Amino acid sequence: MRALLIALLFGTYTLTAQAVDPATLPKIKVSKMGLYLEAKEVPDFLKKHAPKVLFVDVRTIEEVLFVGSPDGLDGQASFGTMHYDKWDKEKNTFVRNPNPDFLSQFEVFALEKGIEKSDPIVLICRSGDRSAMSADLLGRYGYSNVWSVVDGFEGDMAKEGPNKGKRAVNGWKNVGLPWSYNVDQNKVTMGK
Repeated sequence: MRALLIALLFGTYTLTAQAVDPATLPKIKVSKMGLYLEAKEVPDFLKKHAPKVLFVDVRTIEEVLFVGSPDGLDGQASFGTMHYDKWDKEKNTFVRNPNPDFLSQFEVFALEKGIEKSDPIVLICRSGDRSAMSADLLGRYGYSNVWSVVDGFEGDMAKEGPNKGKRAVNGWKNVGLPWSYNVDQNKVTMGK
């Protein structure tokens, strides 16, 4: 709260009524800036702040290629990279480590669009975890208006009912926003 008050006094945040109550978020989805959007809010937010807003997907390139991506992206910069030679038994998946090139990959898109460090930036991942971590990293490098899409591209897992265990609760795809499997080579990073 103190950080938000300071930011408001110095004019670094764009005031927008938030539908997301940070107190309702799992700890992993909480960012230090405390700026959140639900996927359904993103198109209007982008229109309202155009052209000085940047929309970046921080999922892995594999996710973008095989799961699809939201329409309207300015770019994709993987926050993490998969290590297909290491298995995480606890998570039942391959190990994903932070991408050491994330910041430089992200800044390619920011520079191309003429984004200043105080302009609004919207980050999306699968379900809101990596977008919050990415927002925190960008905050450490001086970006002050970074919004995390808390339900991400695929949404949260249903805890009960016929879709239990499936990402069917919310998120870009589940609320019916436009998306595609078509990837624009100019909007993806060709990182390591």
